[in-house]
Amino acid sequence: MSKPNETLPTAFAMTPIGVAHTPFADVDAIPKGPGAEHHAEGTLELWPDFTQGLQDIEGFSHLFVLWAFHRSSGHELLTRVPLDEAQWHGVFATRSPRRPNPIGLSVVELVGRDGARLSVRGVDMLDGTPILDIKPYLSGPSQESLRRGWIAEAEERNGKAR
Repeated sequence: MSKPNETLPTAFAMTPIGVAHTPFADVDAIPKGPGAEHHAEGTLELWPDFTQGLQDIEGFSHLFVLWAFHRSSGHELLTRVPLDEAQWHGVFATRSPRRPNPIGLSVVELVGRDGARLSVRGVDMLDGTPILDIKPYLSGPSQESLRRGWIAEAEERNGKAR
């Protein structure tokens, strides 16, 4: 096994740029799993120091939001998920919050902007979640080229094929 590159930093410090206001006070209320639909509306509120960074964002229909699993602790490299409880999967092949770096990624629809507040649809994070970054969503893979790995197999086994 090779050693990490000694020129790389051993840790990164991240400062939240704001907070998510969502209807989800409890993790069990958030729709999960491969067919989960995310239509809930919420607000991404940036701290005043970062408001200028929102210039021109209104021109985009969707955004990537990077955020912290702030209530998660520790990590597991192998995990079981509700869709496929009989099988173990590598954490990097899942959306589990128990990750070495507890970072979440969501795609939301931008509904509007009022100063430092973005109204969005499609939130799947807890109320009070720290926001780490926002980027415009420009494209994604076509449905024809998208491979869904073990998820497609688990859905077929469980009679939940898409």
